[in-house]
Amino acid sequence: MLNQFSRTQLLYGAENMCKFRSSRVAVFGIGGVGGYVVEALARSGVGALDLIDDDKVCLTNLNRQLLATRKTVGKYKVDMAQERVHEINPDCEVRVYKTFFLPETQDQFDFTEYDYVVDAIDTVSGKLAIIEKAKEAGVPVISSMGAGNKVNASLFEVADIYETSICPLAKVMRRECRKRGIDSLKVVYSKEVPIRPLEDMSISCRQHCICPPGTVRKCTERRDIPGSTAFVPSVVGLIIAGEVINDLAGI
Repeated sequence: MLNQFSRTQLLYGAENMCKFRSSRVAVFGIGGVGGYVVEALARSGVGALDLIDDDKVCLTNLNRQLLATRKTVGKYKVDMAQERVHEINPDCEVRVYKTFFLPETQDQFDFTEYDYVVDAIDTVSGKLAIIEKAKEAGVPVISSMGAGNKVNASLFEVADIYETSICPLAKVMRRECRKRGIDSLKVVYSKEVPIRPLEDMSISCRQHCICPPGTVRKCTERRDIPGSTAFVPSVVGLIIAGEVINDLAGI
């Protein structure tokens, strides 16, 4: 019967569409990368999504984040993602967690429930905790490396963490994964040398913070505030979603 996923079924077949519908995918981080992951998974027919992020939409997110509009500024990203998923596929089960994932909060999540895990967060300690928990549970995991301060979306590729180069975040993750005995990790990364952001105080969050009231982790607390574009994080997110769908289908 013709339905909203018929065009996808023409490529993957009815059996794989059933696999997607019966799968639960956890997406940690619903920002520039994670928002597009969620979008593509919902449009691909994934039947259950766990969305984890404690952040609210900020005006500075409008240049790159799918869920950011003038109407959503100040609202929780996971709430906006849940609403959007249900507008795409009302049958998708969505669980939201307004949680900043760190080693200290990892016990809130049972990774054995997931068929796939997406790491789209920024903090190294959090990324490592996600990866270790997924590995312990025997669940496939894919991790986004640095998408900030880059302008060439065509240079992103899928690789094992130990095959990466150039990317500063990937360098740190290689070292930390090796320390923890993690022998492999699928990542999306770029060999583009990051651009150093301009130090323009007239548009700096440090001088003109507009974080919504109640924001716990303001960007002003970061060592560096990265530059970003509309077209780099979106590409990373869509690549990740493609890997998830193809892996679930066994392609």
